[in-house]
Amino acid sequence: MSFDEKNPRPGEGAHRVTLDARSRLTVSGVDGVESFDENSIVMSTSEGSLIIRGEDLHIEKLSLDGGDLLVEGTVDSLTYEE
Repeated sequence: MSFDEKNPRPGEGAHRVTLDARSRLTVSGVDGVESFDENSIVMSTSEGSLIIRGEDLHIEKLSLDGGDLLVEGTVDSLTYEE
């Protein structure tokens, strides 16, 4: 596998997670949201299932066309499962 195959270009399913001050989480490369409530969000991404746990979690923005998700609330953990 070449370097380019391992690292897709932005906009081609690239997966990125950015957490600001444990209160604002942005995720790219989102394929779908499987379940969500105020304490957890389960989503499928280009890198596997991602589970976000915390308090007062709210999905502020979801764009499946672009694969982008914005979550606000207190984030306690991020866990990947295959």
